Amino acid sequence: MKHRLFPLLASLALLLTSGMAAAERADRNKPMNVEADALRYDDLKQTSVFTGKVVLTKGTIVIRGARVEVRQDPEGYQYGVVTADPGKLAFYRQKREGVDEFIEGEGETIEYDSKADRVKFIKRAELRRYRGAELNDEIVGSLITYDNGTDVFSVDGGPTSPAAGGRVRAVMAPRGAASGPAAPAQPPAQLRPSVTLDGGKK
Repeated sequence: MKHRLFPLLASLALLLTSGMAAAERADRNKPMNVEADALRYDDLKQTSVFTGKVVLTKGTIVIRGARVEVRQDPEGYQYGVVTADPGKLAFYRQKREGVDEFIEGEGETIEYDSKADRVKFIKRAELRRYRGAELNDEIVGSLITYDNGTDVFSVDGGPTSPAAGGRVRAVMAPRGAASGPAAPAQPPAQLRPSVTLDGGKK
């Protein structure tokens, strides 16, 4: 069952785009599409709950989960929780502003906090950074917190990250800029033709 209820989804649109300095700014002007098996909207509580194979797309943003709940506080800040089916992971992906890079994350639960401008990946958490189609960085832990405004993330280990033995695991590719500017190319050696068979020796 597909829902295209733009008036009811206004708070969710703001949640996905507000304050993301490192995220793709053009996303905020793109239409949002939501597909789910069911929607429950509570105007009094200012909450929208989508259930059943939920897929949200808005510009470069892609979110997938079994359940997505969005609420808005009296100050107008939005908070969202994406929950996966048992044994599976919820998914988040967005392009970074001005570069050919994408941030991808997964967790049993994903939380958005527009007031703090943070995304949290909770339990069996994974965060990946792609440059183009190439995987550049990969982090695994129990809890990963990603700050959109500063592009800083923190990772905690724990018993809910069994793939890493309860510890944080990270694979970080070297940054091209970290090694400094490339050395200027040297001109090729100039060769002089020899007019004798022995190289000019007498």
